[in-house]
Amino acid sequence: MAKTLTYKILEKHLVEGTLAEGNTIGIRIDQTLTQDATGTTAFLLFESMNLSRTKTDVSVSYIDHNMSQFGPENHNDHLYLQTVATKAGAYHSRAGNGICHQVHLERFGKPGSTLLGSDSHTPTGGGIGMLAIGAGGMDVAVAMGGGTFYLTAPKVIGVKLVGELKDWVASKDVILKLLSILSTKGNVGCLVEYFGPGVKTLSVPQRATITNMGAELGVTTSVFPSDENTLQFLKAQDREDAFVELSADEGVEYDRVIEIDLSELEPMAACPSSPDNIKTVSEMAGTTVRQVVVGSCTNSSYADLMMVASVLKGRKIDEMVEFAIAPGSKQVLEMITQNGALGDMIAAGARILESGCGPCIGQGFSPADGVVSVRTFNRNFAGRTGTTGDMAYLVSPETAIACALTGKFTDPTTLDIDYPKIPLPEHFIADDSMIVNPLPEDEAAKAEVLRGPTIVVPESPRPLPDTLTSTVILKCGDKITTDHIMPAGAYLKYRSNVPEYAKVVFDCFKEVGKPSFHDRSLQLKAAGTGSIIVAGQSYGQGSSREHAALCPMYLGVRAVIAKSIERIHKANLINFAIVPLEFAEERDYDGINEHDVLEIAGLLEAVKSSDCVTVKNVTQETEFSAVLKLADRDRDILLADGLLSYTRENA
Repeated sequence: MAKTLTYKILEKHLVEGTLAEGNTIGIRIDQTLTQDATGTTAFLLFESMNLSRTKTDVSVSYIDHNMSQFGPENHNDHLYLQTVATKAGAYHSRAGNGICHQVHLERFGKPGSTLLGSDSHTPTGGGIGMLAIGAGGMDVAVAMGGGTFYLTAPKVIGVKLVGELKDWVASKDVILKLLSILSTKGNVGCLVEYFGPGVKTLSVPQRATITNMGAELGVTTSVFPSDENTLQFLKAQDREDAFVELSADEGVEYDRVIEIDLSELEPMAACPSSPDNIKTVSEMAGTTVRQVVVGSCTNSSYADLMMVASVLKGRKIDEMVEFAIAPGSKQVLEMITQNGALGDMIAAGARILESGCGPCIGQGFSPADGVVSVRTFNRNFAGRTGTTGDMAYLVSPETAIACALTGKFTDPTTLDIDYPKIPLPEHFIADDSMIVNPLPEDEAAKAEVLRGPTIVVPESPRPLPDTLTSTVILKCGDKITTDHIMPAGAYLKYRSNVPEYAKVVFDCFKEVGKPSFHDRSLQLKAAGTGSIIVAGQSYGQGSSREHAALCPMYLGVRAVIAKSIERIHKANLINFAIVPLEFAEERDYDGINEHDVLEIAGLLEAVKSSDCVTVKNVTQETEFSAVLKLADRDRDILLADGLLSYTRENA
């Protein structure tokens, strides 16, 4: 039978289960990546499992998120991550070497391999033909130790690309088009696989832009074939030996096929405040723009920045626009420095930011109140820029530079400028001096791990009770993101200290003069009852940050009842022994109020073997049913008080 590329890769890595759509399967992980916002917890958990040495082909610890370094916390994390990676046999990419996804694509990505990363945009690796999946740090820690990664064998959505992009239309517009079709919700358990004659017109960096922002669809991951364009990219990176040709079989049937004619696309934008709020740029023409940023793991490649530099050469940014670029890697920065492109951008009025995540996660360059900020990023959740009430639009570099030059939303196809087509260089600068290689095991055993005082080992989950009687501490609506649960930006420096970071859980819902979520939670935890969160559709979308489960667990949250829960966040809840429940009937959501007391009798027995529980609303004197959509292993993890305890028991 003809097979998708997805199932070919899964088949080669299958460790456990039957490879059939909807089944729970376990796969071998070849590579892992962590970044400093999630990596400290991942490595602390790795150590807590009494694991001493990584067992993957490649594991890399990156520094790219927390680089602002106001106070000692960030540098404490960096030193811990570098020294623990040395001891554990992992590579370490130092601060300044670049964004994890960009660097991994350049220096480590391998077609046909599996990659598990503690960052939701790990699917960037699908641009080079990897099965690259984002997960919580706990799952990545297990994989680093040689453990199996479990997932639901996905439905495969085939996206057929035909035609070729017109001048000034970018690969970013491809994924924005797909987001307009599939939206950010309802795609759990699916995977996107690209095929068709249009694929060969896209370079690896262009494909990586598409798979990167595919994370916003809520799918498990996205993947492109590995072909002559992949080989060209790997040759230019001096890594030709990593190439494997890969594609789906002829005549394969997908669960659903979406056809996109690249030649018919036009510049698009994701409008505030969701990546699937899509309009064409021409619809917004003339809207005043005060800030433009080109960068992030979505659009900071050599080709992206060379296009920007070529357009800017001899021109000036509009005087009312603040414009910045953030090169995706040291490799990109070196190359545009050596060929003069960086100078052209500086001469035009650009500010140069670090090779890191920066503004994409609210680390600086926040916009003014009430102004439009145009960004080449992948997320524009409300407040993510660091400015309350922000108006952030997500666009291609082509659209971004048109807005920067004119000071208003401008369709780049209307510019009186020849479009600069940037070919892939024959050779990239391959200087890995800022990547610290693993030591041999005997030398690594003697290495000292530096643990600053701001690095705190996370608390373990408490056992689940047989009867759970808890208060609804928060009732929230649809599309609650991990940014809502755990704010990023200036708070990221507390990631290694859960008691400190937990002080801002759900800070976005804090009301003046009333106790915070943190304070109310600790009161309920001290009383021995704990708390329950009630939510709408797509609870936990966005980042893979496991702190969105870890910190609520620390505060005593025992269960989440939602209309639907996103894949990575659901796994994180299970890993930290928070029971993920979904309403059997969505209308039952309306019958619950904040502060109601809910009771679930026989919870342990339900977790063991039932797909449904009865929830009694003690306050309202009503009952409703909730669904437990759990694989057998998920049940075992909950009953073992979380993945850490489960792994120790089953090591």
